[in-house]
Amino acid sequence: MEIILETTRLLLREFNVQDAENFYKLNLNPNVIKYTGNSAFKNIEEAKRFLENYQDYKLNGYGRWAVITKENNEFIGWCGLKLGEIENETDIGFRFFEKVWNRGYATESAKACLDYGFEKLNLTRIIGRAMNENMGSIKVLEKIGLEFEQNTNFEGQDAVIYKIEKKPINNTISYQEH
Repeated sequence: MEIILETTRLLLREFNVQDAENFYKLNLNPNVIKYTGNSAFKNIEEAKRFLENYQDYKLNGYGRWAVITKENNEFIGWCGLKLGEIENETDIGFRFFEKVWNRGYATESAKACLDYGFEKLNLTRIIGRAMNENMGSIKVLEKIGLEFEQNTNFEGQDAVIYKIEKKPINNTISYQEH
């Protein structure tokens, strides 16, 4: 399985059907999906079908990626970029098992995804969305450099959109006249 990104503690790779059981278990926890607008998969087979039909890599060249710990090769959640949930915007998203919350994994993986988006994919803008009550996700968005852009409505809930834009590199060389 091809590794897309590597951080100090984590490997990010494309999803595969072997992730179905972990996907199923991840969405089973009501605390994990509380602010997502998603519901739990009915069973592992439904999670497997979702993964079999996941087209983002083919359509856009990127997507959400499985997050695996280097320490013990454990699937702890996912993080990545998604094109088009809001028009032509690329959105950063993440979801982790509750047992690994508050260990910096979301921040570490999301920062790597932003760098990948700007450096490898040449994106110029990435957004993050969160429901107002989801302070954990909002803190991660702020830690990785996104700034508040606007209030919005997401799945019938009050939400916010944060943004980050690639700073243009100034390649002009100036010469001093003598």
